[in-house]
Amino acid sequence: MTDQEYELLDELYFVQHFDALHQALQWEEKQLREQLISLHKKGWVKCLKSPDEELFDETAYADIRNWYFLATKQG
Repeated sequence: MTDQEYELLDELYFVQHFDALHQALQWEEKQLREQLISLHKKGWVKCLKSPDEELFDETAYADIRNWYFLATKQG
């Protein structure tokens, strides 16, 4: 696990919106996008349409700024 992955997962003990993560981590948007997609593909992060509705359609990565995220048990 990289330092960036650890730092991001540390923010995801509770459901967090993309904007909240962006503000908390102060990373460039592109960097945050790439890390979230990578962790989602590894199964370490759940992507949610709303705080309680999981998103399973990976083709919607273009809309990532509208999503919520939560670390999984694997993450």
